[in-house]
Amino acid sequence: MGFIDLSGSLGRHFGSIGVALNEHATRLSVSAAAHRLITGPSAPRAEACLTLLCQALGVPDKLNITIETAIPEHVGLGSGTQMSLAIGTALNEIYELGLTIRDIASVMDRGLRSGVGIGVFEQGGLVVDGGRGENTITPPVLVHMDVPEQWRFILVFDQRGQGLHGQQEIQAFKKLPPFPQQEAARLCYLLLMQGLPALAENDIIKFGEVITQLQRSVGEHFALAQGGVFASLEVAQAMQWLDRQGAVAIGQTSWGPTGFCAIEGAQPAEAIACQARQQFAHFDQLSFFTASARNSGGDIFVI
Repeated sequence: MGFIDLSGSLGRHFGSIGVALNEHATRLSVSAAAHRLITGPSAPRAEACLTLLCQALGVPDKLNITIETAIPEHVGLGSGTQMSLAIGTALNEIYELGLTIRDIASVMDRGLRSGVGIGVFEQGGLVVDGGRGENTITPPVLVHMDVPEQWRFILVFDQRGQGLHGQQEIQAFKKLPPFPQQEAARLCYLLLMQGLPALAENDIIKFGEVITQLQRSVGEHFALAQGGVFASLEVAQAMQWLDRQGAVAIGQTSWGPTGFCAIEGAQPAEAIACQARQQFAHFDQLSFFTASARNSGGDIFVI
């Protein structure tokens, strides 16, 4: 849901807020095998994760990985972190390595910017991480809160493109101008003294106002690198329409191009998403999905 301090003017870079979702997940099974075999969606990414993990941990890679579902890649939903942690956790169980989730994240260089993906794998819910300081290995989780069960999120996907990632993302960060210290301080205050209390008091309107302000500030900072506050012009139009329908917490996930917003109630959220599908049927590359918050971490089953 956004960064807090992109320039680290007071010594800590980034710091971010995010929510775990139920409906978009990575589910896989790992078992010992005579030969290495990986099947299912995002198999090439799983191949790369397995190779890096086995080399770093010094364990055999003769494993059968069956991927049931995978989070879409490079659309701002943390697919790389979840895939890395899922496979790493499976190796940890199979080879009895005694590693923590953060040990695995460190091996895979996850959390170099946002610590949300690690935090939600550990605990689910809404998390705020403290960014990166001089001695940070993985960004520490400062806040973990459950999200009210009746809250729903609408995700707007643009099937044509992907957000900046890899070397493009690294270069984009290098070219961005300094993020104003005063603005970082304002966002911190808004989050701590308005957004999080609103979540605790089940006030989706006030919470949404804070997220929208944070997203607007960060989006304007990213605008030169991604072509606007939103990476996709069509997603931007859809988010403006959703805002007029009463949705709150209007924003873009990471570098996008996925847009998101929040609605109170499963039925109202699905009704608005249905209207959006009709309203933007001429944008055949857009799709609208509702999702619920997941207030628990990753499930691990040993058979």
